[in-house]
Amino acid sequence: MGNEIHFSNNYRDLCEQYGTGAGFQFEFSCSRCQDTWRSPFQPYTSGRMAGWMDKAVSGAWGALGRAGSEASTAIGGLVGANWGPAKDTAFQRAVSDATAHFNRCARCTSYVCERCWNPGQGLCLGCAPDTAAEVAAAQQRGLNDVASQRAYDSGGTRGAAYDVERPTQLVCPQCATETHGSRFCPGCGHQLAQPDQCTSCNAQVPHGAAFCPDCGTRR
Repeated sequence: MGNEIHFSNNYRDLCEQYGTGAGFQFEFSCSRCQDTWRSPFQPYTSGRMAGWMDKAVSGAWGALGRAGSEASTAIGGLVGANWGPAKDTAFQRAVSDATAHFNRCARCTSYVCERCWNPGQGLCLGCAPDTAAEVAAAQQRGLNDVASQRAYDSGGTRGAAYDVERPTQLVCPQCATETHGSRFCPGCGHQLAQPDQCTSCNAQVPHGAAFCPDCGTRR
């Protein structure tokens, strides 16, 4: 890996410009597994001093008046002017440190951590997968594919015996319970998808009818 490393797509800026926590820190991530590494924190002294002085000026606002406000503004301007160059320098240092934790794939140009790197090939594991891992994965895929096909064939055998012409009701008309195609409602026991019969003449009685259409017997 050379010094040209940029990490333009896989780093996060954690820098703070002002306050007691002012400083530079960057979080770099592996392009393959997304695991992260943070650069050592580099304090930004000007930003810390500005934070302290701003608190002092604010506390003495009544005594300093406009002069205090102007001093605070001047301090902020100085910190802002120095921030850009200081941050660039800190970032270059962080990138240099990151080269010890990431490798650049010669094929896809991604930066990956040591766990995602194939040192024998000089490529990431996405471009040059581990052979033993690929064999194990292929064996598992083969096992799953064959087992799935056998299960499909078994389902086909049972499906051949399924009575697709039998009327079914998926919801019970009496209690609205889902029936899953059963002959009787699991909620109330109502006979499903079967025409009611007259108790007197055994003629089929339409659902909801109050009298038998053949003999007039009240249901």
